[in-house]
Amino acid sequence: MFALVASLAVFTSCKDEDETFNAPTVVSPQPVTSQISTDLDITFNYTADAGFKSAVVSATNGTAVIKTNGAAGSKSGSVVVTYTSGSQVGAGSVVLTITDNENKTASGTGVISVLEEQIVFYVSSNITQNTTWETGKVYVLKNRVAVTAGATLTIKQGVVVKGEAGTGANATALVIARGGKLNAEGTAQAPIIFTSVADEIMPGEIASPNLDPTLNGLWGGVIILGNAPISASAASVQIEGIPPSDQNGLYGGTDNNDNSGTIRYISIRHGGANIGEGNEINGLTLGGVGSGTIIENVEIVANQDDGIEWFGGSVSVKNAIIWNVGDDAVDTDQAWSGTLDNFIVISGDDTDHALEIDGPEGAMLAAHTVKNGSIKGNPATELGDFRDGARGTFSNIYFFGFPDPAVAGRGDLSLSGDKTLATFANGQLVFQNLQVTLPEGVELTSVFKNGTSVHATAVAAGANTVGADKSAFAGWSWASAAGELTDF
Repeated sequence: MFALVASLAVFTSCKDEDETFNAPTVVSPQPVTSQISTDLDITFNYTADAGFKSAVVSATNGTAVIKTNGAAGSKSGSVVVTYTSGSQVGAGSVVLTITDNENKTASGTGVISVLEEQIVFYVSSNITQNTTWETGKVYVLKNRVAVTAGATLTIKQGVVVKGEAGTGANATALVIARGGKLNAEGTAQAPIIFTSVADEIMPGEIASPNLDPTLNGLWGGVIILGNAPISASAASVQIEGIPPSDQNGLYGGTDNNDNSGTIRYISIRHGGANIGEGNEINGLTLGGVGSGTIIENVEIVANQDDGIEWFGGSVSVKNAIIWNVGDDAVDTDQAWSGTLDNFIVISGDDTDHALEIDGPEGAMLAAHTVKNGSIKGNPATELGDFRDGARGTFSNIYFFGFPDPAVAGRGDLSLSGDKTLATFANGQLVFQNLQVTLPEGVELTSVFKNGTSVHATAVAAGANTVGADKSAFAGWSWASAAGELTDF
């Protein structure tokens, strides 16, 4: 019996001595930029099944030292290297080599573009004091970044803002909190572009050099929140797309003239990251934004959720173009009381409704105006759905390119529910001078439901006398650069 126990002990000991470990790995970080003769911290992540032993670093076009080493014996972790760029413009590199406790090695390489002037800047903290982002620069949002109450973010013409990938609570977005301001004034010659970090676009370019205008959900979007009244369950509530734990997501108040800043000539692309089941971020979200805010010349391209969504407030928007969104192009909620004037919708394969108009959710019963629009349909898209006691005036809108509702089950304009039928009957929901180019053989009443056909006229393709002035979007929008406005 003793001999058997002894032999088992020897067997167990031999197994431990013969144990093998996977070779270590070092993950190469994403390429970065640096200015001549400046310091830059670069993080390398590693795994070492046999335990971390040591690390060495080398560099080209500069020098590098280990700032924070790996923990002795750790099976995973990170090494932070400080790279000091040299005096030459061009490519540089940092090579980190780690050794594990079995003396096996692995290396990772960080690539640095050394520039005469730094172009790319990384933003990971909330903006709590007045800040300016300069023309010719790229600003990368590492996470959700809020401009907090009392602070103003000024974005100069031609700036490119890129959001890192992220979902859930880690979805990247630029949030203008109540009491904060965004002054983003691009020009027709140099618009401000918000896009994904996967987009290789640089200042001075209009169209993405590598991403299709159908790719969505690559980052969050732009969210502006104010102190204007909303029709909801409370005077202020949390905006969709922002976790409840972040109080910068609150919107609504009593100041109808609240001012969240000035926005002109901006293009928001490839957004709509999902933060939860059925809870995505819109291209441009306007929650309780007051009439003191100026928003003109805005483009939304390939957003996974809605293009522009208003949640109450009184802000007006002039010259908006919405292309290839995954849900609704124009979505209004909570008794928004402003005006949308001169707009184009280009429906994509996943666009649900060109117009989704919801009624109030509380005691406030304000209404809005939507006018002078041209809307191009898609086989999967509805002209509009007016719901839950929708209110407002919709005039001088031209629809074309929609399918036969009897065949596709899509392509109509409808009033949903008794509350909406009532607001239409009593003149609180008004349609004026709607025009449509119908599919061959389709009657007007098949498209415009619930009695709305009396306010619509069928016209031949291109014979419309109402709609948007597309010249407002020439030159600065991606849709214009891509030739998408030729049908308008």
